[in-house]
Amino acid sequence: MDRAQKAAAVAELNRTFSEVGVVVVTRNLGMTVAQSTDLRTKMRAVGATYKVSKNKLARIALDGTDYLSIGDMLTGPVALATSPDPVAAAKVAVEFAKTNEKFEIVGGAMGATALDVEGVQALATLPSLDELRAKIIGLVVAPATKLATITQAPAAQLARVLSAYAEKEAA
Repeated sequence: MDRAQKAAAVAELNRTFSEVGVVVVTRNLGMTVAQSTDLRTKMRAVGATYKVSKNKLARIALDGTDYLSIGDMLTGPVALATSPDPVAAAKVAVEFAKTNEKFEIVGGAMGATALDVEGVQALATLPSLDELRAKIIGLVVAPATKLATITQAPAAQLARVLSAYAEKEAA
């Protein structure tokens, strides 16, 4: 990697650190290419990325971002899982770690807040941003649905009474 490629890699990592909501630092000793591809596919499906980076370049890219706290975690063969949704990357990483013993979560950060392994696992148990939006919409729509049901009920009862009288007179 020449100097220009390193500068481009640092700039891209810095831009990534500026845009994401969470960074999960992982260690992947001995994972096969198929396992790495599977993990990247799962990350991509939820809008997250998984990237192996040189530790020195990643430390340089951390300057000027909220993620300075993960600098100490960047030792040995590590990779970074990032996502704009603070829960997505953590959720995929924790689920993948359950099924693959060669994949280990080192820690991470959510903005300026550093997370240890337990913190990342706790973050993974939270509902995602889309799930929270769906719940909020459900809560907003529920009263309107109930109101429509309540206002429709008297008319339905009146229609049943009139129908019963009509059947009685026809018989």
